[in-house]
Amino acid sequence: MRFLRLVRKSLIVGAVAALTLTTTGVSPAQAVSSSPAKAPLFNGSVYAVAYRGDTVYVGGSFTSVGWGGRTYERQRLAAFDVSSGSLLSWSPSADATVRALAINGTSVYAGGDFHRISGTRRDALARLDAFSGALGTFSHTVTGAPYALTAANGRLYVGGSFGSVNGNTRRNLAAFSLSDGSLDGRWRPSADDSVHALAAAGSRVYAGGAFHKISGVSNTLRVAALSGLTGGVYTSFRANAPAQVNSLTTDAGGVYVATGGQGGKAIAYSSAGKVRWTRVFDGDAVAITSLAGTIYVGGHFDRACLTNRNGAQGVCTDGSVKRVKLASITSRGLLTGWSPAANGVIGVRVLTADRTRNAIAAGGDFTMINDENRKRLAFFV
Repeated sequence: MRFLRLVRKSLIVGAVAALTLTTTGVSPAQAVSSSPAKAPLFNGSVYAVAYRGDTVYVGGSFTSVGWGGRTYERQRLAAFDVSSGSLLSWSPSADATVRALAINGTSVYAGGDFHRISGTRRDALARLDAFSGALGTFSHTVTGAPYALTAANGRLYVGGSFGSVNGNTRRNLAAFSLSDGSLDGRWRPSADDSVHALAAAGSRVYAGGAFHKISGVSNTLRVAALSGLTGGVYTSFRANAPAQVNSLTTDAGGVYVATGGQGGKAIAYSSAGKVRWTRVFDGDAVAITSLAGTIYVGGHFDRACLTNRNGAQGVCTDGSVKRVKLASITSRGLLTGWSPAANGVIGVRVLTADRTRNAIAAGGDFTMINDENRKRLAFFV
C-alpha cells in the first residue's frame, strides 16, 4: 500500500509539473517584450508588414496615420523608421486594400485589391521604389486578387484567388522575373482553391490556403512544398493540414502553419511534412512567424488550450490559459509566458519578424494592446 501511495504521489507531482510547463513554459533567451513599443496609429486595418534595413513598410485598408500628435494622409501604404517609429515621407497611394508586401533589393512589391497606384493603372500588383515610392514598370492584368507574395530564386511568387495573368491561365499561383518583371512561363503550379500564404526556404516554396490539391497531386491538402525553379510538387512533403492555412513560416526546424477550423491551430511540420507538435486555440490562428527559435502566433483567439482537444465553437475541453490574440511557443511546442493582450473581434492579421533587431511587428484590427493605445500596429522588441 505504501508503495502504491508513493507511485500515486509521484504521478500527481509529475502531472502538475507537466501542466505547469505546458501553461507557462520557459521564456526563451531572446524572447521579445510583452509590452508594445511606441507605434504609429492607423485608422484602418493593417494586412501586411515588411522590413527592409532601417525601414518598415505597411499595407492595409487605412487612409490616414497618426504620429507625433498629428494625422497624415496615407492611402493604404506607409513607411516608418524602425528605430524611432517615426513616419517617413514615402507615400504612394493605392485605391483599394493592400494585402501583401515583399521586398527585393530597392523594390517594394505590393499585392491586393487595388486597380490604381498613385493614379496610374496597376491591376492588383505593383512595384514601388523603396526610397521614393515611385511606381515601377512592373504591370500585369490579374483576374482576381493576390493574398501572398514572397521574393526568392530570382522570382516574385504570388498566391491568391485568381484565374489568369495577362490572359494566361494561372490558377491561384504565379511567378514573375525579378530582373525584367515578366510572367514566368515555366513556373505553373495550379491550386484548385485560394492560396493565402507563401514562404520560401532555399529552392523550395511552401504554399498554404484553402486548396485541396495542387497540380492534381494527392497529399497537398491545404499545404504543399513546390520547387521554386520548376513549380513541381515535392510529393515527399505530406503535411495535409486539417483546416484552411491562413499563414505559414519556416526556419531551420521546419515549417509552421496557422490554421482556422474548429478553433485554430499552430502546427509545426518537419521538412518531410511530419507533424512535430500542435497547439490549439479557441479561435482562428491567422498569423505566424518565427524568431530566434520561438514561434509567434496571432489571430482571433482568447485562450490557448492545455491539450489538443476542443469542442463547439473552439471551446477548450481540457482546460486553458488566457492568450488574447497573441501567443508564443517554444521549439518543443510549449507555450511561453509571453502574453500581450490585444482587443477586438478580428484581432491580429499579420506577424512579421525583424531578425536583425530581434523584434516582432503585429498588425490587424486591434486598437489596444495591454490597455495601451496601439491602433492596428504594434512593435515588440
